[in-house]
Amino acid sequence: MESESQDRNRAAQDDNQSDLDAIRSAVRSLCARYNEEYWLQMDREQGYPADFVDELTRAGFLSVLIPAQYGGSGLGLLEAAAVMEEVCRSGAHAGVCHAQMYVMGSVLRHGSEQQKQYYLPKIAKGELRLQSFGVTEPGTGSDTTQLTTTARRDGDEFVINGQKVWISRIEHTDLMLLLARTSPAAQQTSKSRGLSTFIIDVRQAIGNGLTIHPIESMINHHSCELFFDDLRIPAENLLGELDAGFKVILDGMNAERVLIGAECVGDGRYFIDKASQYASNREVFGRPIGKNQGVQFPIARAYTQVEAAALMVEKAAKRFDANLPCGAEANMAKMLASEASWQAADVCMQTHGGFAFAKEYHIERKFRETRLYQIAPISTNLVLSYIAEHVLDMPRSY
Repeated sequence: MESESQDRNRAAQDDNQSDLDAIRSAVRSLCARYNEEYWLQMDREQGYPADFVDELTRAGFLSVLIPAQYGGSGLGLLEAAAVMEEVCRSGAHAGVCHAQMYVMGSVLRHGSEQQKQYYLPKIAKGELRLQSFGVTEPGTGSDTTQLTTTARRDGDEFVINGQKVWISRIEHTDLMLLLARTSPAAQQTSKSRGLSTFIIDVRQAIGNGLTIHPIESMINHHSCELFFDDLRIPAENLLGELDAGFKVILDGMNAERVLIGAECVGDGRYFIDKASQYASNREVFGRPIGKNQGVQFPIARAYTQVEAAALMVEKAAKRFDANLPCGAEANMAKMLASEASWQAADVCMQTHGGFAFAKEYHIERKFRETRLYQIAPISTNLVLSYIAEHVLDMPRSY
């Protein structure tokens, strides 16, 4: 009996691996139609790759996590992570579209049936884009529970006032999830109470209480500062329970961190591919530079670090899909992968020498892009604080 059970488990694992391989192959084929010259041009123009995002959507890759009953693929975070990893390994920038996956999860887990029936099929088809979280504020940063943007109930509406910053893709989305204060912090028994999450129709909001200011930054991440001045939204746009919106946002963050970790693994493998190929073919002093241990050892070390991070990403994704606690694993996966991708990026730059700074080699763009993920969506120091407090039972450090 035990042998039969083991055989079934192995067969299931083989089938799952075949499915993942098929997903990876299909994503690679799609990305091949958008080569590195395409992404270089997007970077130069600070442009948004709408055609690439639309094709990913039509192919069903951005609706992987939406259940079949709402028009999606009904797959897990493990499959979604494979999609994002391959996008990044191809040389593309997954930051243009990754939020479509994890922001949707908040609607799925906390939305009313009416909200799910209305929004999710349209998101799956690409009729609506849900690409933005409105959380971060200039005065509070990572201290989310202290945010000051307010949503005041006025009859059948909420009236929103305040400011958000570093809100990505807001100019290229139809919908946004916004976290705002609905009850005074001083009246709450918990710091996380008194905040609520709302679905904002960005198309209707612009010019009617929402003003958007793009932020120039070192990467083409389409980030903006938002100003709310008596923006009115229907009360039915409340997502989840009143004053319990912090949990709505948190539920999406574990998925976000796993997906970002997968993207960093993809970036790391991109850099290692580039470095190892260049070191094998570039000849100086009559021999490939890859023959020198001083060149090959750092590449091999970076490869080892990326592969180790990939295992943590896989572990976190599997726990998420099994509905097991995965906060520690998601945070560790994101931290390890972001550090591994940055190390691989540095090694790739060093291997290419001066050519790494030439845009035609494409390395400097990816070098800038992958650096972000040690800061966002959660900084490395906050990950370490979380692990120390919640895993090692050490005193809270902040």
